[in-house]
Amino acid sequence: MLLVATATAWAQVPRTAAPDGAGLYFVTPKDGETVQGDVVVRFGLRGMGIAPAGTDAPNTGHHHLLVDADKLPALDQPIPTDDKHRHFGAGQTEVTLKLPAGRHTLQLLLGDRNHIPHNPPVMSERISITVQ
Repeated sequence: MLLVATATAWAQVPRTAAPDGAGLYFVTPKDGETVQGDVVVRFGLRGMGIAPAGTDAPNTGHHHLLVDADKLPALDQPIPTDDKHRHFGAGQTEVTLKLPAGRHTLQLLLGDRNHIPHNPPVMSERISITVQ
């Protein structure tokens, strides 16, 4: 049976607290970098641990990569799954992206066991890269 939660139901799910000093960053690529071909993206996290989606463990979460997203998703609801919001719910810490030539933006956002951003949100700066 498929269960569908409404925005009102998700708003009642308490957000998971993030510890002070937690932060996300890009190991690779660097802001402003020009890359040839496929883009190897390595995620960095400090002050927390990585756990697969659905895991209820303190001070953990899993990565979401925002690719060319104009704005952040709602921070009190599960992060959407689409080409702009890529989920790494198995606990992955890197990915190789095939992006078309041109300028792209990347940003990391940590999600809790339910794919909901922590409170306060643990996210990287948005970076820009150019693919040739």
